[in-house]
Amino acid sequence: MDKNVFEQRFQLKPFLFEAIRRQAFDRPTDIQERLIPSIIKGNDVIGQSQTGSGKTLAFLLPILEKINPDVKKVQAVITAPTRELARQVYDEAQKLVEESNIVVKTVVGGTDRKRMVDQLKNEPHIIIGTPGRIKDLVVQEGISIFSASMLVVDEADQMLDMGFIEDVDQIASRMAHQLQMMVFSATIPENLEPFLRKYMNNPKHVHVKPEEIAPGEIEHFAIPLKSRDRIQLTIEVAKKYNPYLAIIFANTKKDADELADKMMAEGLNVDKLHGDLPPRTRKSVMKRVANAECQYLVATDLAARGIDVKGISHVIHYQIPTDLDYYIHRSGRTGRAGMSGIAAVLYERDEMDKLEKLQKKGITFNHQELKGDEWVQVNVQRPKPKKKAEKDTTSFSTPKPKKVKPGYKKKFQFKQKQENKFNRRKKK
Repeated sequence: MDKNVFEQRFQLKPFLFEAIRRQAFDRPTDIQERLIPSIIKGNDVIGQSQTGSGKTLAFLLPILEKINPDVKKVQAVITAPTRELARQVYDEAQKLVEESNIVVKTVVGGTDRKRMVDQLKNEPHIIIGTPGRIKDLVVQEGISIFSASMLVVDEADQMLDMGFIEDVDQIASRMAHQLQMMVFSATIPENLEPFLRKYMNNPKHVHVKPEEIAPGEIEHFAIPLKSRDRIQLTIEVAKKYNPYLAIIFANTKKDADELADKMMAEGLNVDKLHGDLPPRTRKSVMKRVANAECQYLVATDLAARGIDVKGISHVIHYQIPTDLDYYIHRSGRTGRAGMSGIAAVLYERDEMDKLEKLQKKGITFNHQELKGDEWVQVNVQRPKPKKKAEKDTTSFSTPKPKKVKPGYKKKFQFKQKQENKFNRRKKK
């Protein structure tokens, strides 16, 4: 690491610089450079970026800088949409506070509530957890957050999708009156804006675009289905890649279950991760993935949101996501920490327009298909243009003139005379 790169940029406590050195961080990322000074000054901030931008350190470093370890009260609350992401943020925080007296605790579902309340009797300086469990403990007076003046809403767009914004709202309303809010999200949906306006005061909004992130080199491959069975082709592609660790993304829980079951039946070392799994199972799966005990993980976007697992060599898009920004988010799981990675997507011919939209975002696809045991370059499969209806020149296209009924003129003249005669009589 260059000498004192972080020291040159920021004013931080010595234990934080020591932690940065231990983890061999080379230099601040773009979002860290642009937000850390503002957060230290006490400003509200919105950090809009994809996975891999370094946003976790962007809020942890300044929060830890501002914590007063001598005050035995909760001073900051960090919320995350999933247990896995909350624990991941907690692990990062623990690495940073090793040489300090700052106490950090996790508050997530799926754990024994009574034991958690007992652990929180000695109030920590920072609480990291899921909104539902934090709100429940606060409402039932298992913990007090009235003294906390810093709130982080991580993966805010997913909080909105999963219905957690109301819980975050209730947490914020029970915190200190002068509240500093830090919101981090891949996107800022319109429905999120009322919540932001309610609590944020002239926030600094930093948007790190996907092309600015590029932590490593990712090759993108587009694989046409050509009327083949999607599951079977996915299995063949997965076997051919023979990855160190691959995440295969499905759009729904049902699709994830079906694909994982078929892969298991083929004898592949596979686990699955989605929101319907019990907390204990999800924790066990994440442990296996972190320890590289499985080769494939079939997951949904919400379950895998924000999870940072080292050693992911491949990402396979079983389906193109409805929101194309998720393609970038998914693919960013590989190619981390300067390593190279492969992202492959299966597509139908009528989905070419989606690939073209992704190309406009800066992604270059190499179109290949698996023939036998070999990869073969293929021409881009564009949908066939619809044929325009040809004019029928054999029949009359103009309407026929209406025929005048026989005696129409005489009848009209007779009727007109009768009306004139009636009008004259009426006038007299």
